[in-house]
Amino acid sequence: MTLFNANAEPKEKRPMRDFLHQFVVGTLAVLVAVHLVPEIKYEKLVDLLLATLVLGALNGFLRPLLLLGCLPLLILTLGLFLIVINAGLLMLTGELVDGFSVKWFWPAFWGALIISIVTLIANRLTGGGRSKFQFLRNRQKEKEKKSGYDRDDDDGPVIDV
Repeated sequence: MTLFNANAEPKEKRPMRDFLHQFVVGTLAVLVAVHLVPEIKYEKLVDLLLATLVLGALNGFLRPLLLLGCLPLLILTLGLFLIVINAGLLMLTGELVDGFSVKWFWPAFWGALIISIVTLIANRLTGGGRSKFQFLRNRQKEKEKKSGYDRDDDDGPVIDV
């Protein structure tokens, strides 16, 4: 799997466009989470928009500090603890924004997971964001089968003289 393209040219910097893109994608993701998780609620559309702004600000300022502080847990869980951090930020958003509520941890956990997935998919479809994923098949084994060459012919750490 290739995650880095050395030949890729840097994108043009458009801060206002990037902010609006992140805001729209974030609002869509929070809206999907609100509709799929019954314990996450908002009263008015303004509350949803404000919650998206607060969540974005928390992700921008507080999340890097939490990632640094929880680095051993992130390494130990192979990054899965990141969902717990996102759930905590979603719960904090519910505490900070009147009219937006998250009942307890598990709805926040599922909401954070949904928000992450929707954001990843929306960024992939719109070409925005820094998240990239792609699926590549290993074609080397198919070529070796056709040629009849088998690379794995050794029986262990034996040196032939």
